[in-house]
Amino acid sequence: MERFGVPKHIVAFVLPTGYSFNLDGTTLYLSLASVFVAQLAGVPMTFGQQLVMMLTLMLTSKGVAGVPRSALVVLTATLTQFNLPLEGAAILLGIDQIMDMGRTSVNVMGNCIATAVVARWEGVFDETRMRAFAADRSSRAA
Repeated sequence: MERFGVPKHIVAFVLPTGYSFNLDGTTLYLSLASVFVAQLAGVPMTFGQQLVMMLTLMLTSKGVAGVPRSALVVLTATLTQFNLPLEGAAILLGIDQIMDMGRTSVNVMGNCIATAVVARWEGVFDETRMRAFAADRSSRAA
């Protein structure tokens, strides 16, 4: 991120904070997995129930960051809370390793974007370095 134009003091604060609190991929996965289990079980959920579930998952997913397979623990707790069958978590266990890579990618991308946004918000983002970084990447790809 420093090579991208974000000052070191912004990177040193925002990235570690993001790894603890900005877990977009995990929240999205847990929300979609919960709705998938509800649909799989034939349990109708109102929009309000889905919204409460998403808000609950936004809070409960904060402790998931550095623990492998901990999203399954949060998922099973959520399924129990909303009276959904736990067998759905067992079905998702088979693809969890692949989904974990997707969750992690979205989490990392979200944290990088947040770092650049904070740097721009503070007025310290170096657009010249960003353009040089992008030019270097495009010349390597060619």
